[in-house]
Amino acid sequence: MRKTALESRFGALLLACLILPVNADDTPSASTLDSASAIRVLLAAELETTLSSQMAGTLGEMKTGFGEHVAKSEVLARFNCNEADARSKVAAAELAMAKQNLEAKKQLRQLNAVGDIEVSVAATEVQKADGARAMGVAQSGYCQVLAPFSGRIAKVYVKPYQTVTAGTPLFDLVSDGNLKVRLNVPSNLLKTLKPGLPLQVSIHETGKTYPAHVSAINSRVDAVAQTVELEARLDEKYPDLIAGMSGTARFNQDVQP
Repeated sequence: MRKTALESRFGALLLACLILPVNADDTPSASTLDSASAIRVLLAAELETTLSSQMAGTLGEMKTGFGEHVAKSEVLARFNCNEADARSKVAAAELAMAKQNLEAKKQLRQLNAVGDIEVSVAATEVQKADGARAMGVAQSGYCQVLAPFSGRIAKVYVKPYQTVTAGTPLFDLVSDGNLKVRLNVPSNLLKTLKPGLPLQVSIHETGKTYPAHVSAINSRVDAVAQTVELEARLDEKYPDLIAGMSGTARFNQDVQP
């Protein structure tokens, strides 16, 4: 049988496809494989919190601002607390009066002028007044916002002389200690992972690589993603790194499933 023109052209095209060299761009290179095996990481501060108002009131002078470094227990802001201070003074005066009344009742009891019940009631009034005084002191303590740890102000939510309610966010505070490295790896690597395992962390923002080691392994596997969260620590403190930077990590030794 004689081949048609269409069949002849199809056969020639098929032969050309078989003998043409494979384009190098179509095959995965070593760099592509390395990139695929790199693990995404995120730098996080040792401590990070949002400081909120513990009372309703009007802010006075702001003692710090965005990006500033603060020491532990340093005053960040103050409230106008004339009313709270007045309540505290009233509570202290009521406590002193209750104590005087109790002493008078005890002296009268020695003279059999009052009974034990009246002395007991006077003692209860002292306890009640002491509780009110302690509450006044605590409320006066809310008048100033203190830094619970040293660090930098990452965000300021309020302005001077602004009136806020209890629970209103005031500042975001990020500690200035060593940073943590957070990463997620496939859960089938768990049998070869252990604390102290070294790794290299490459940070995009600096373009540098830093040595680190695994410090903690999550006790629970993400059943959906089939990954486990790790926490690593940088071997040294690097001033050019800050929380929020990201990059990739590679283990110094083979980690096989």
